[in-house]
Amino acid sequence: MDADTREGAKGMQMSGRGAGKLGRVGFGLAAAGITAILVVHWMMAFWVPTEAAQGVVQRIFYIHVPAAWTTFVAVGLAALASLAFLWLEDERWDATAVAAAEGALVFGAIMLLTGPLWGRIAWGTYWTWEPRLTLTLLMWFMYVGYFLVRESVASPARARRFASVVAVIGSLNIPLIHVSPDWFPSLHPQAVVIKPDGPDLPADMLITLLTSLAGFTMLFFGLFTLRYAIIILHRQRRIGAPSRLATGH
Repeated sequence: MDADTREGAKGMQMSGRGAGKLGRVGFGLAAAGITAILVVHWMMAFWVPTEAAQGVVQRIFYIHVPAAWTTFVAVGLAALASLAFLWLEDERWDATAVAAAEGALVFGAIMLLTGPLWGRIAWGTYWTWEPRLTLTLLMWFMYVGYFLVRESVASPARARRFASVVAVIGSLNIPLIHVSPDWFPSLHPQAVVIKPDGPDLPADMLITLLTSLAGFTMLFFGLFTLRYAIIILHRQRRIGAPSRLATGH
């Protein structure tokens, strides 16, 4: 076993029973998240009122904002796990970062697709290079780069360290994205939910939004948990680390 393989094996121990437990937790969270999102679609169609200024198109808000929130959670988790991996060089932290970064790409794509659809009606254009949009797109492409780095460096150990640095740098966009409408000229409105004096939304709109936030968050953590277990088991088999998957002990 070479040095890179020995380093990759550090910390990777998961039995079949442990993987099965993670799988059940992940499946349960994902199912709960999907259920909540389906409920939100019903609320959007039949319960929450139509916003006076923007009309029906404003309902994308209940998908776009939770997708953005989930993307930021995934990016933050990937960055923290990458920092832990750089410090401890424990394979479990790298697997955590990979699973979270995959979620950042998926939910970030939802965010970047729903935003222009909303903007086409609200602003009259699908895209404009204003600060929040530009920083968000840059962050998403940095996480595309995270996976490109992992595949382009010959040494797996070095690839993981370099990618971890990319994940940390990419996460630095999050505070800039949040404050950009306040600091720079922007088509985005200022915050209506996270405000010092409380949310500036009618109760039914706020309930719909919070339900969607809960659904997206559960869906992300469900998929994240499933991917984490799959990544660890795959790496155990690849490097020959001890695995009791067959016996379930």
